[in-house]
Amino acid sequence: MKIAIDPDRLWDSLMTLAKIGATDKGGVRRLALTELDGEARDLFVRWCEEAGCTVKVDAVGNIFARRAGQDDDLPPIVTGSHIDTQPSGGKFDGNYGVMAGLEVMRTLNEHRIRTRAPLEVAVWTNEEGSRFTPVMMGSGVFVGAFPLDTVLARADLDGVTVGEALKAIGYAGPEPVGGRPIGAYFEAHIEQGPVLEDEDKVLGVVVGALGLRWYDVVVTGQDAHAGPTPMRLRKDALLAASRIVAEINAIAQRYQPNGRGTVGFLQAKPNSRNVIPGEVRFSVDLRHADDGDLERMEQEMRVACDRLARDAQCTANVDRVASYAACKFDETCVAQVRKGAQAAGLSHMDIVSGAGHDAVYMARVCPTSMIFVPCEGGISHNEIENARPEHLAAGCNVLLHAMIERAGIAHR
Repeated sequence: MKIAIDPDRLWDSLMTLAKIGATDKGGVRRLALTELDGEARDLFVRWCEEAGCTVKVDAVGNIFARRAGQDDDLPPIVTGSHIDTQPSGGKFDGNYGVMAGLEVMRTLNEHRIRTRAPLEVAVWTNEEGSRFTPVMMGSGVFVGAFPLDTVLARADLDGVTVGEALKAIGYAGPEPVGGRPIGAYFEAHIEQGPVLEDEDKVLGVVVGALGLRWYDVVVTGQDAHAGPTPMRLRKDALLAASRIVAEINAIAQRYQPNGRGTVGFLQAKPNSRNVIPGEVRFSVDLRHADDGDLERMEQEMRVACDRLARDAQCTANVDRVASYAACKFDETCVAQVRKGAQAAGLSHMDIVSGAGHDAVYMARVCPTSMIFVPCEGGISHNEIENARPEHLAAGCNVLLHAMIERAGIAHR
């Protein structure tokens, strides 16, 4: 079936949405469940209702816009993403997947195409995890990864809970969270990395996502005067920590091509110019596409922390604070995305997502796959995040045809 989305309409939707929480540098600051998030949700709901969709909201604030099918009792074919952003986020992360889903609905309306199974566009609550934890909150509750009551009681730095924030913006919905069948889930997203651009490919066929483990590490030594204390008698926690940081990078290098190792936060105490640091706290982020390799990375990291701390006459405590397993997407859904790219004549490649997405949780309850398009310089979670309109349109067209193929065309 040769139909195509309206690329100008898709772009205009993205740019209109980006005005809500726009920053001076061209990005978007629209934290989850703030008034700005509520305003963006209201816009999405209005657009969906204008497109003839029925809209429902569940108890954690997830929004589902439904286009009826010929057999509306069939499990829906769902697409979507999120519209909350990082504190200094961009126009496309998450937002593209939601607007692409809306554009699919509008395109089917224009061409008067009715699918056999119903279609839905989902807006998942608090994917970013910037204001509230955990990350990927709405989809996590939907699939049973987090208890609803626990999540609603989570508070931000000002003491406002998720439940209070949902009520304040009018999105504490009446619908139960999850517990219903989904026929398949497709999510379109910017890559958020540099691989597609580096390989000069228009589309990434996402075959899975890296598993992730987060740790808090505390290295303890002894703070002492920088002048009178000889080098051989020091218990320098920062020296030990710096060697551990280098070793974490080396561990990730040994597990290529999918190994990742990052220290993104580090705090030295007492943090004084002429005092040997007695305590260093830092984060570790390990990722891999294979759970066995991820486990081996963790064990190597733990051994290195202990050895390198002892070498500096310090101790190291490693506490795992978050994790989720590597995800392999459904082969049939992945094949449908690949088929769509081939039919459109798009340059494409198989790719593993390095970031977590709502699709990772949805893969626990239904056949799932993702569609990646390049972002400029591989930059995301940044106000300068950018993507080419023609790439966004290409990904949306692949989404359109994957959803049609999965849902089927209604018999007249």
